[in-house]
Amino acid sequence: MTLWTELARAGNAAGDDIMLRKKGPIYEIRFNGLELMSNVNHRSETILAERSLRLYGRPARRVLIGGLGMGFTLRETLDWIGEDAEVTVCELVPEIVDWNRQSIGHLARHPLRDRRVDLRVMDVQRVLKSEGAAYDVILMDTDNGPDFTVRASNGAIYSDCGLKSVYRNLANDGIAAFWSATVSRGFEDHLSALPWRWRRDDVCLIAGRADALHHIYFAGNSLSGADQREGAVKRAERPHALGHCDVGLEFPRPEHGLHGDTP
Repeated sequence: MTLWTELARAGNAAGDDIMLRKKGPIYEIRFNGLELMSNVNHRSETILAERSLRLYGRPARRVLIGGLGMGFTLRETLDWIGEDAEVTVCELVPEIVDWNRQSIGHLARHPLRDRRVDLRVMDVQRVLKSEGAAYDVILMDTDNGPDFTVRASNGAIYSDCGLKSVYRNLANDGIAAFWSATVSRGFEDHLSALPWRWRRDDVCLIAGRADALHHIYFAGNSLSGADQREGAVKRAERPHALGHCDVGLEFPRPEHGLHGDTP
């Protein structure tokens, strides 16, 4: 039987315990004893980027990602955008950045080595409050979504105030997307409070298992396949597809290795 091997461990001033461990080909990051992320099934993290960029409908030039994780969302973004594009990635936990560089970067083909990446070790909310920039696509993959944050303050990005910051920093025809481990009715109410259109896509993680789902919320002024400001009754009746591989306008996906990665 293969046992878990601890690769690295760190703490912070708040008393949190963050651990990277490995069992065979499986890598896992745990936060205060709970699994925060792993490389076992990262399909929804990949779809978060891929589907958002399809929905945008043309090559995005400016992308903001909240949460580095194991780099899967960043890698998919880099594989879709052009040579002249820029991706700003905000990661709150410096150890996760270090581990991506030293231990787990190979899982997503070392996305931090790409010259198009502007990495900032800070809360993504600071960027949203200070810049007032117009991002074509904003991708949020922090904690485990609106209902499962590792600390209460992390949930601010999913509140009315946090969503207003996202809305202000989104280009008029831009797309914002939020990853979630669960369906969040409270978050859906917050989305409905803003003058954009939104929808939820349910991503099946295991073929034939209707109970194995992650969820992605998409929002934007010109979002297709969405009902504006869905009410509680309408929302409950609305069917949500388990996959929209044909969503949005497609553009040719670049071949891997053509984006000037630095060794």
